[in-house]
Formats: sequence, structure tokens, C-alpha cells
Amino acid sequence: MIELTHLTKRFGDNVVLNDICTTFPEQETTVILGPSGSGKSTLLRSLNLLEHPEEGQYQIDDLQVNFAEPISSQTTFAVRQKTEMVFQGFNLFPHMTVLKNLIEGPVHVLKKPKADAMAEASTLLKHVGLADKADAYPSQLSGGQAQRVAIARSLAMHPHYILLDEPTSALDPELELEVLKVLLTIHEQQQSMVIVTHNMSFAKRVANKILFIENGDVQYDGSAAGFFASENPRIKRFIDSMSFTI
Repeated sequence: MIELTHLTKRFGDNVVLNDICTTFPEQETTVILGPSGSGKSTLLRSLNLLEHPEEGQYQIDDLQVNFAEPISSQTTFAVRQKTEMVFQGFNLFPHMTVLKNLIEGPVHVLKKPKADAMAEASTLLKHVGLADKADAYPSQLSGGQAQRVAIARSLAMHPHYILLDEPTSALDPELELEVLKVLLTIHEQQQSMVIVTHNMSFAKRVANKILFIENGDVQYDGSAAGFFASENPRIKRFIDSMSFTI
């Protein structure tokens, strides 16, 4: 499990995360919601140590990080072995084929034999519906295909948690659906995930837990069912604004 205690992050005089205390359960999907600029992505990036809050404690399994103290490269590496980030922009290596993108981490970081890494990569590409793209380069993929490769690449590292920052925001609706179907399957397999998204239908379908953040403060921390049934006026306004219909 991931646990955050009294996490505070500032950019200059601006408090982006204010005394955050929460947990991210194992084998569940936690969705982080909130208006733009609320601190969602900063919180997610803190879980992979891409951001370093100034205060607070972070625990993942038996590994503890005190943000008030310097964080060693060994600790950063250990945290990133347990967490994999999937970004909006895919971040695939453009000079490598899809298959080589998938085996790079397992071979060079996890020290897995190349033949084993290639066999698992082929299985993962089938899992995300891209078995025929193993020899393609990222420039030859659609946005939806590239994002599915990025997700498969994260699975190849066998992380405890996959962290996804608006994974479909750059895609048109048809390509977005491709990616969401893959994420739903991964969720059903009980892979631990933390997802920042604006897609309320997807959040309602996939979330075990919802964290609603505004102005750096946690306004809701609980079940998805409780969030979508909430009578809290602010939460109702947010849901209505994100589910606009005429």
C-alpha cells in the first residue's frame, strides 16, 4: 500500500498540495479528480519522486521517504522500481521499435534475460491488441496505439503501482476508447493503479476509490459510489460541469 502523511508541496509562495494525508490501496484503482490547477498531477508525480514535496512522509510497502530530508539516488531508484509512470505524451523511444521499447527496461534495469523479456513483451503486445506492431516504430503508430504501447511497457516492469497522468487527454474519442478498454482490463486483473483523468464516465466505471482535490486540499477521499452519490454542493457542481449534456 502507498500511504502519504502530511504531504505539502509549494512552488514559491503557492501551496500546491496542502497537508495531504491519504492512502492508495493495493490491487485497486484510485482515481484523482479535480479542476485544472488543483494539484492532481503534482500529487501523482510525487508518488514517482518526479516532484519532491517539502514536507511529509511517503511509504510504499516497506520503503519510507521523509520529504523534509535529502532523498538519495538509491531511494529514488527503489521507489521507481515499484512505480511506473504513463504520461500524456507516451514518451516512447523514437529510435527503437515497439518490441525494443518494451524490453529495454526489463533487460537493462531488471536484468532479465533478453529471450525472456522478448517473450513477455510479445505476450503484453497481444494483451493490448498490438501483436502486429512489434517491429513498427513509434512514428508509425496512431496516438491510441502509442499509448497502449506505453501501458504495455509499464506492465513489462512489473511495478507495484502504475501511475497514469491524463493518459487519454491528447486523443480523439475513438482512440481514447481503445486505451480505456485496455485500462479497464488491467483494472479487472487487480493491478494497482492511480489515474488522473477528466473522463467522468471512465472514473465511475473503473475507480474503487476517488480522491477529489481542489486548491491543493483533499475535498473527498472515499468510494467511487459515495462520490457520485454525494450531496455535497461542490462535488455535485463538479460532476455536472464534467458531464455536460444539452
